[in-house]
Amino acid sequence: MARPKASPPPAPHASAEPDAHGALVLERGHRVRLADQLYGQIFEQIVSGGLNVGDKLPSENEISERFGVSRPVVREALLRLRADGLITAHQGLGTFVSHQPAPRLKTFNDVQNVSAYLRAQEVRVALEGDAARLAALRRTDEQLRKIEDAHAAFTDSLARGQVSAEADLAFHASIAEASGNDFYLGVLESIHESISGFMRLTLNLTRTGSRQRAQRVVDEHAAILDAIREQDSERARVAMQFHLGQARHRLVDRDRD
Repeated sequence: MARPKASPPPAPHASAEPDAHGALVLERGHRVRLADQLYGQIFEQIVSGGLNVGDKLPSENEISERFGVSRPVVREALLRLRADGLITAHQGLGTFVSHQPAPRLKTFNDVQNVSAYLRAQEVRVALEGDAARLAALRRTDEQLRKIEDAHAAFTDSLARGQVSAEADLAFHASIAEASGNDFYLGVLESIHESISGFMRLTLNLTRTGSRQRAQRVVDEHAAILDAIREQDSERARVAMQFHLGQARHRLVDRDRD
């Protein structure tokens, strides 16, 4: 483990600045949760190398004073960072960076919203896993062809380096539609912005990453499709949840690149 650093993260250089009341407000004028903004500030320091794997984070009190937010806000942001696998707490020692995303992540748009995107991903694991299970049981031949066509279009666009969030979303939406329950598709549509943002980030990483990374994404989609085609409901659920979990890991861990 690298030698712990006791100093707080460098001053933020993202677009967040305090307003008259000390709250962080994004430059575009949209107020977002303070814990999300603090998460984004620490996340940016980890991505940029201001904090590296093995480095020790400042205490909750130090972070609270540095950013002018309450300790509950700091605690929530740190809990999210722990849940996303970026930091690890060791009793009596402190909290340390445990994983770093690929450095090129900071060059993409929407990276400041990564906390909200990862929360939406948690919802997707439960929701889309069950939708895939029902799709395997209920899909019609026409719906299966639609899933197959979406998979083929996604695979082709990825091979040409022109993959888009829309192509990825079309595959997932076709499965939700095949579940036979409109509520699944409705919930996905209600968090469409966060899903699309997550997909843009992960697909940009995939497009600019290794060929093996891209092939893993295709293989995961193919496993879901095969299970639905064979009407194996439990395998479809597991394959979908595995895919969404792997997508999350690929976002936050550069070793998955």
